[in-house]
Amino acid sequence: MAGRKMSATNNFLSICIFVITSWNFTHSSGLIANYSKGFLFTVPKHLSTQTTVLDLSNNNLRFNGTESLELSKIPLEQMGDLRTFLTLNETSTLLNLTIINTKFTWKDLIDSFKAVGESTISHLTILYPTITEFNAGSFKNVDPSLKSLTIKYGQLDTAKFDQNIVYSTLFNLNIDSLTISDTGILYIYCPEADSRFKYLSFKNNTLTDTMLKGCKNLTSLQTFILQKNRLEDLTQVSLMTTNMTALNYMDVSKNYLYYKDSENKCNWGEHIIKLNLSSNKLTDSVFRCLPNNIQMLDLQSNQISAVPKEIIDLTALKELNLASNRLNAFPGCRHFRNLQVLNVETNFVLDQFSEFFQTCQNIRRLKGGHNPFGCHCELRQLIHLQKQESVALDGWPDAYMCEYPSDLRGTLLRDFHISELECNVALLITVILAVGLFVIAVVAFFCVRFDVPWYLKMICRWSQVKHRLWKNKSEEIPESIQYHAFVSYSEHDANWVKSELIPNLEKEDGSLKICQHERNFIAGKSIVENIIDCIEKSYRSIFVLSPNFVQSEWCHYELYFAHHKLFSENANGLILILLESIPAYIIPARYYKLKALMSKRTYLEWPKDKRKHAFFWINLRAALQIKLPNSEEIEEP
Repeated sequence: MAGRKMSATNNFLSICIFVITSWNFTHSSGLIANYSKGFLFTVPKHLSTQTTVLDLSNNNLRFNGTESLELSKIPLEQMGDLRTFLTLNETSTLLNLTIINTKFTWKDLIDSFKAVGESTISHLTILYPTITEFNAGSFKNVDPSLKSLTIKYGQLDTAKFDQNIVYSTLFNLNIDSLTISDTGILYIYCPEADSRFKYLSFKNNTLTDTMLKGCKNLTSLQTFILQKNRLEDLTQVSLMTTNMTALNYMDVSKNYLYYKDSENKCNWGEHIIKLNLSSNKLTDSVFRCLPNNIQMLDLQSNQISAVPKEIIDLTALKELNLASNRLNAFPGCRHFRNLQVLNVETNFVLDQFSEFFQTCQNIRRLKGGHNPFGCHCELRQLIHLQKQESVALDGWPDAYMCEYPSDLRGTLLRDFHISELECNVALLITVILAVGLFVIAVVAFFCVRFDVPWYLKMICRWSQVKHRLWKNKSEEIPESIQYHAFVSYSEHDANWVKSELIPNLEKEDGSLKICQHERNFIAGKSIVENIIDCIEKSYRSIFVLSPNFVQSEWCHYELYFAHHKLFSENANGLILILLESIPAYIIPARYYKLKALMSKRTYLEWPKDKRKHAFFWINLRAALQIKLPNSEEIEEP
């Protein structure tokens, strides 16, 4: 008691002289003290009130003020002292005990379990234990004060080993958590009664998928870890969990799992929401063997190339990890529309984002880096995604680079730019149509403004005339032809003929000879004889059409005779000049020949715009250019 009073002050000095076995001891303040049998132990002055107090009165060792204790390298012959050491009184605060690198007989281990069960210890960890002798039966009862047992890196140093006793002892312990890893255990026993286990971990052993068939005594189990074992058939693994009604997390990563879509259907525990299937041999068919209520699914490092179209709808799935597989396109969310986190890093992803962006509307986090991206139009959607505040693109921009085409290899997606016009066919067509319509509108405006069609028509006619002249250059003109053209017109249009037509055709050089009835009709002959004679002596006949023309009887005669000559001799001998527009309804029925000519033959229209007059006369003169018999060849003006 005096020792305890001294420890309650800030400065104390207590010397405890006792004999203690050769252990390494660690208390909560981090102090490590080595003890050798027969040595004195002196409590340093600087230890605080939380320092462990060792009291050997009544042969009991009590710990006050510490929660964790680590013991290592306990000699085999002093294991009995360990059991005495673990007999702690009710005032002890020790909760966590770790025993490292110690040799046990099976009886010593059983006795240690018993001693711990009678103590305040809740968590027992045994690292690198070695069983040297198998000399006792199974042990099934542990006081409920012990909540968890962890055994790692265990070894056997005896040829005699009854695995039924070992497994029966371990799997019937009345505790919440059991971890046995890196010990090479071969099998897991189903507890004989309804078990208290909530957490089971058997990492890095040699377990197969033939265990726990039909086991109904693990109804409290919530977490089941079988990482790095020898599991193969995913269907059998699912059947293992059928009766684990409280199971919500299972880790079967780093095994040899495969799934064959056969008659044996998967039947997972109904409350599994988190499943780790990474680093196995699973293919696309795995999506037909998953828990219905899964929320977090890890399929990293398998052989998956795509998400099949026909699978069950995983409506509860929120996180999906498909990194390091063989995907050649971003998967869509058709069957898991509530997906929020997707990892597709390090795949064969090249393109095809359309289904992803159409169906994955709830994505909040995407890991898509370290893939060989094909930089083309569809990639623009992924680039735009990183600009959305609602979606986090992990690894941007350094993990996202172009792989194709070769000239863009190594380019960060952030620096890849392609216009909307190149990618949107509908927009491209719309732009082309808009530009085309604009150009047409501009051309139409200028055509109307500057009467371009008229000029084009005149040029076309001039070209036709020149071509015809070239083609008929060697044509022999009859000796009777004396005039280049005979002009037929109404007396009401005589002023235009005399002031415009004849002066512009004949000019002063006399290059063209025009036959006009007022000056070329021969006196003494009848009018009809003169008309016929003038038409016969003229290479062409020019008719000046106007409403006045159709009212003239003589004009009708002249047109009739000229039309007769048109069919009998010269198909190109008629030139129509529309001086004024003639409505069809005012042309008399007897002028059917005029109607026919105007509908079938092109005619020259007298332009009202004076700027066009010069071009008009050029076309008309070109139509009349021939070499009359016994005259000089007419040169083009």
